[in-house]
Amino acid sequence: MNMSVCRRVLLQSAVVMLVFVTSLFSANLWAQSEGEAPPLPSKAQVALNQVNNEIRELSESIKVATGDQRDAIQFRLFNKNNELREVIAKAVDADSLPKEMLIEQVKFQQKYTEGAKVYLEGKLAAVNEEFNGANDEKKLSILNRYSELQEYLDSAYESNWQNLIWMQKLGVQDKADESAFELLVEKRLRLTSASIEYFNQQISAIGSQIASAPEADKAGLQTGQLILKQRMNIETKSLRHLIVLGDQIGLDTSEYKRQVFSVTGNITQDILDSKVLFSMLSHWWSAAIDWLADNAPQQLFQLSILILILFVTRSIVKLVRKIVTKAVQNKNLKLSHLMQNFFVSMSGNIVWIIGIMVGLSQIGLNLAPILTGFGIAGVIIGFALQDTLSNFAAGMMLLIYRPFDVGDFVFAGGVDGKVSHMSLVSTTIRTFDNQIIIVPNGKIWGDVIKNVTHERTRRVDMVFGIGYGDDLLKAESVLHEIVSAHPAVLKSPEPNIKVHTLNTSSVDFIVRPWVKTDDYWDVYWDITKEVKLRFDNEGISIPFPQQDVHLHMVNKQEA
Repeated sequence: MNMSVCRRVLLQSAVVMLVFVTSLFSANLWAQSEGEAPPLPSKAQVALNQVNNEIRELSESIKVATGDQRDAIQFRLFNKNNELREVIAKAVDADSLPKEMLIEQVKFQQKYTEGAKVYLEGKLAAVNEEFNGANDEKKLSILNRYSELQEYLDSAYESNWQNLIWMQKLGVQDKADESAFELLVEKRLRLTSASIEYFNQQISAIGSQIASAPEADKAGLQTGQLILKQRMNIETKSLRHLIVLGDQIGLDTSEYKRQVFSVTGNITQDILDSKVLFSMLSHWWSAAIDWLADNAPQQLFQLSILILILFVTRSIVKLVRKIVTKAVQNKNLKLSHLMQNFFVSMSGNIVWIIGIMVGLSQIGLNLAPILTGFGIAGVIIGFALQDTLSNFAAGMMLLIYRPFDVGDFVFAGGVDGKVSHMSLVSTTIRTFDNQIIIVPNGKIWGDVIKNVTHERTRRVDMVFGIGYGDDLLKAESVLHEIVSAHPAVLKSPEPNIKVHTLNTSSVDFIVRPWVKTDDYWDVYWDITKEVKLRFDNEGISIPFPQQDVHLHMVNKQEA
């Protein structure tokens, strides 16, 4: 039914064009028959006649054409009509043609535009019907034709409005036509907006299906989603043209501008319009209220379940840490403080991770993308934190081999002091002058480690010298008495006191008693002090380096 109406309207338009051209030609002949010389046509009139002649030829050829050939001629006629409109626009602006001629041309344009709209709407309906019955592969090719027809239809609506503007300029304003066109544009705005909303909902629905569909079905769903996106893009582009046209007419297009922004996400100057901004805020507020009304009870229940799971997890973490702490502090295991802290911390963290994952699954989150994201993020972080991971690996080696523990006095990473804290990344050492130095584990593991307090007993190494003129045996006896008398010196192993070196200015004794590690410095300082006091009482000297200087006097006469 639509196709027959389109053909009838187009034939009527062609007849009107022929009548118009014939009337111009007859007017020229009538002027010649009266004996008057016809005026030379203006440049604008020559251009107008030329385009009209081409349109007349196309109108004649379309009468005998059929099928695809007829459609091709029709689109050529559309393009040629656009050329005619450009000529009319220049003539109206420059007032270079007679007013009556321009009025007739604009009226013809108005009739032609009405016919073109009917034809294009019929073609769009036919293409849409073909689209609905086609498979997905064919639909993609049909969309190209659909988009082209939609652009022609948008152009026809713009031409229709331009015709009304020209009629106003020419002083022939038709209020009824303007009101009818305004209603037509408003109706098409609503229909296009509804189509976009429908396609957007369908795209969201298919997106949800893709997220939960098996891999075998995802390809077909993604193709369908792609087709819907292209349909929505075509309708969105058409809506933009209609919004511009609606603004020129004086319609309220704020809601449609809001819809374009929400669908495309493109920020334009329209967002600065107070009406558009108010429409967006109203839409968001309404959507939030609707969402709360539909989902608030369920979401609150799920949130309560999540909070309950986290609370239970927190209690379980405390319990697990207490159990693990008691287990690792067992003396039979002989675990270092770092190892103990590691097991306690890891047990709590593992329980937390399990609890959080269970809670998130209860509120409906899909954990597969989250775990995948964590895996990808782990690879990226691994490359970015190579030094930190190196320190972590060194911390694991320290954890396994235990070269020292918290409380030990060490020389590690070029630092002397007492280990006050250890982690898998760094070790905190408190120096003897009470400075805190944090050393990366990588530096410690890659250097020499000296643990002073690792063993329960230590040997105190001391050297004492006497003069060559002193009684050697007496000095040896005094040293034995001093060492044996000290309460912190261990009986086993026995102290070692021997004449060690005949030095340049002294005879040196080595004194090596064994003591508990905690008594090392007390014994060292006490024995050193007692040796000095006893040597002084016994008349034993403690020599120091000396040098004899001989002066040779030179006789002046010899000089």
